[in-house]
Amino acid sequence: MSTVWLRDPLAVHLGRDIDPALAGRGIIIDTGTGTIVELVATGQEPAGGGQSVDETFDAREHVITPGLINTHHHFYQTLTRAWAPVADKPLFGWLTTLYPVWARLTPKALELATTVAMAELLESGCTTAADHHYLFPTGMDEAIDVQAGVVRRLGMRALLTRGSMSLGEKDGGLPPQRTVQDAEVILADSRRLVEAYHERGAGAQVQIGLAPCSPFTVTTDLMRESAALAEELDVRLHTHLAETLDEEEFCRERFGLRTVDYLESVGWLSDRAWLAHGIHFDTEEIARLGAAGVSVAHCPTSNMRLASGIARAVELEDAGVTVGLGVDGSASNDASNLIREVRQALYLQRLRYGSEEVTCARALDWATRGSAAALGRDDIGRIEVGRQADLALFRLDGLAFSGSHDPIPALVLCGAEKADRVMVNGSWRVVDGGVVGLDKEALIAAHHEEARRLVGG
Repeated sequence: MSTVWLRDPLAVHLGRDIDPALAGRGIIIDTGTGTIVELVATGQEPAGGGQSVDETFDAREHVITPGLINTHHHFYQTLTRAWAPVADKPLFGWLTTLYPVWARLTPKALELATTVAMAELLESGCTTAADHHYLFPTGMDEAIDVQAGVVRRLGMRALLTRGSMSLGEKDGGLPPQRTVQDAEVILADSRRLVEAYHERGAGAQVQIGLAPCSPFTVTTDLMRESAALAEELDVRLHTHLAETLDEEEFCRERFGLRTVDYLESVGWLSDRAWLAHGIHFDTEEIARLGAAGVSVAHCPTSNMRLASGIARAVELEDAGVTVGLGVDGSASNDASNLIREVRQALYLQRLRYGSEEVTCARALDWATRGSAAALGRDDIGRIEVGRQADLALFRLDGLAFSGSHDPIPALVLCGAEKADRVMVNGSWRVVDGGVVGLDKEALIAAHHEEARRLVGG
């Protein structure tokens, strides 16, 4: 057993209802098991007087939070950030313009895009990310395998979802035919990926979920068969739902159902499912989602960028729906920064519910314990003895924080952009604001080149 004491932090976020003094003198981590073994309360010393501590890290200038957890992303979309033809389009026009571009994706481009997205997330304090990859054009059969390799190289955790599109334009769907696959191919590959990569239990690094893209890109049969396969393999289910009013209208016209009725009709109304966006639910639907234990990934920046609407996050949570945060694809957010997303969630939800209801601590909880629960994890997202040592350490220095008084509100309100240090499984993955062992300049150059190729055709 080798231990490190993150000593005397400036502040610790344990949760909105938990006294931070319980860890006022810091956190002790077993680097061998990658778990938290002791919280040192204010005015106390480590057990045994600290004789068993092998290393001490001076955290006097750091605010410590649980590692942030991203519940919805499309890593490949970092290649199409801030592209003028879609900069001012709503969702459906945005998608139909981008589908032909994304259809030119290659394994090399995906590897670079995934590395950029995950490195940016890491530097923002994120330790676990869920990605929704649903594009498998010719030559991209092993897209999820490529992503799993990047996850292990960077040392993050990830829930990689095997997405799918099976309803093309000729059958009334939105995507072009060359971007869709047959259901048999999708389900067989889903089974292969779960068997090859899915890790179970505390400390899992790579997990696999099943993720038909949306009601307007997959058939009803595939939605139903994916739910059955997820239950058989005991993995999670993910899809976009109720993101826009256009989607609501599509469901009414094609299925004669509202989105939640459709979800129930295909066997998805369960605690295995988490939904991206979840904006346009009525009060009765929110109650049904809560009773079923469904989770929602709130993506505030994307929802503002595409003018999709404001999710009813507080009402969802109060009804029993687990609410987590997601940055969404970089083409509809143009960034992969989760600490920035906390601030965006705070402000967007305050527009609906007010400042007393949506506190800084509540927004941080959405990005930590809420997001962990949405991904079906109980070993991350909290700073507690026995949990995984996934931690983000932020410095409150520079002009942006000058004059700030209270560390936790300052972290959110003053607009933190990057973590100084990030720990995953008891190991430092970000030091001095940069990903350990990553040649960032070379990565950016190669990624830029692939982005230009993709858009230029």
